[in-house]
Amino acid sequence: MDKAAAARVLLTLTVAAGGAGAAVWAGMPAPALLGSTVAVTLAALARLPVRMPVALRNGAFAVIGCSLGTGVTPDFLSDAARWPVSLAVLCAVIVLTMVLSGRILERGFGQSRDTAILATSPGALSYALAISSAGVGDARAVMVLQSLRLLAMTLVLPSILGLLGGAGGAVWGSHHPTVMAYPVAILMLAAALAGGWGLDRLKAPAAFLLAGIAISGGLHGLGVVAGQFPPAFLMAGFTVTGAVIGTRFRALELRELARLALAALLTISLALTISASLALLVAWGLAMPFGQVWVAYAPGGVEAMAAMALSLGYDPTYVATHHVFRIVSLILVLPVVLRVFGSGRGRAEDA
Repeated sequence: MDKAAAARVLLTLTVAAGGAGAAVWAGMPAPALLGSTVAVTLAALARLPVRMPVALRNGAFAVIGCSLGTGVTPDFLSDAARWPVSLAVLCAVIVLTMVLSGRILERGFGQSRDTAILATSPGALSYALAISSAGVGDARAVMVLQSLRLLAMTLVLPSILGLLGGAGGAVWGSHHPTVMAYPVAILMLAAALAGGWGLDRLKAPAAFLLAGIAISGGLHGLGVVAGQFPPAFLMAGFTVTGAVIGTRFRALELRELARLALAALLTISLALTISASLALLVAWGLAMPFGQVWVAYAPGGVEAMAAMALSLGYDPTYVATHHVFRIVSLILVLPVVLRVFGSGRGRAEDA
């Protein structure tokens, strides 16, 4: 890499880190990812020479994969076995949300099939963004639609549930997960990078992300390791990923951004309607609080939704199990869905 290219990368990382820090200070959901994405996007729209190399992107994807894998615990299968009907209906929520929202994006907004699949996969923001940033679909559209979905779930859902009679309290509950030791995390990340290199040579999509998920998920599921990935690693991984996504906006016009925001409004409203309708049915059939089932079905992130369940007085284990089940299901199914139903159009260029 020459000095000019290194300077562009340094500029991009500086802007991304500043955006991530500002988002943390402002209390945004997924602050490192969304803050860095917004900051680098603004720099790209201002035509600053932002750039991210593939090597940094791959390292960030390995970190995110290791983080996603921590959701698979030894208790996951036993917890899931307690609510088979509820989890089966959750599968219906996922399918209906993706099919109906995908049709809106394809027919109403001209998005490719790949983009529609990734943009409408509920509750899999980092996974969908990593796949799109690796060259599947339009990474810019996926980022806008998925980010606005997460923001809407975090800001709107608690207010609606409060009006419907959920327990009071702040949106964010006390949530201090155990963090794995740094030497363990470093060894896991090294294994993910090695596995990602091997999968990449086999032309696997999002190879470094999938390697991190497989290694971390396997070790956590077997009880060999426990705890969340270190926050410092996650901050760096999500900040770099946000920078990768933000650089895609160099050719995006504000008019197109407004169009994507309208698409996000329509698809988010549809996702909330579908999840609320089926949650009402399950709550009536299983004699559970409607709000608890809706938080479990709503397309938000597992950490945010579990914290929301705590603050609203619902069962956090029930909610977290459903969100982890959805993430694991999407991780397993999305590559197959893209291969079988994907269009192969609208692919983003590599960073």
